Amino acid sequence: MAGIYDFTATSLAGEDVALKRFEGQVLLIVNTASACGFTPQYRGLEALQKQLGPRGFFVLGFPCNQFGRQEPGDAKAIGEFCASNYAVTFPLFAKIEVNGDRAHPLYRYLKSEKSGLLGSSIKWNFTKFLVDRSGKVVARHAPTATPESLRKEIEALL
Repeated sequence: MAGIYDFTATSLAGEDVALKRFEGQVLLIVNTASACGFTPQYRGLEALQKQLGPRGFFVLGFPCNQFGRQEPGDAKAIGEFCASNYAVTFPLFAKIEVNGDRAHPLYRYLKSEKSGLLGSSIKWNFTKFLVDRSGKVVARHAPTATPESLRKEIEALL
């Protein structure tokens, strides 16, 4: 069976990134959107990245346009929005789908490892999956869970 490090995703710059690159790190994998009520969470995600990154933590952002068409831009627009509005430094990937037949294989895996309150489907933008240093998906958090509220849980894995 595949594990988290067996997947590859395309960066916003169009480069293939093997998740094996993040082996041994604690990861917070988030489906993001630029025009969502939860978009200000980028600020908290970036704060976690800056504060905990040196200890072996990465936020991985996966833009998605499946919920209310809240991520309509192309890779360039997404990158510019995140840089200019939130000074995002954590890795952002090319826009993907997280549900349905065209869901990215990584998200199929994440959902199979941690189901949500109402089943495996992602319900909205900014759903968060926490992955420990061994690559195990240890938690799934709803969009309403702020990045700040996850800090202690992340620090316990560091």
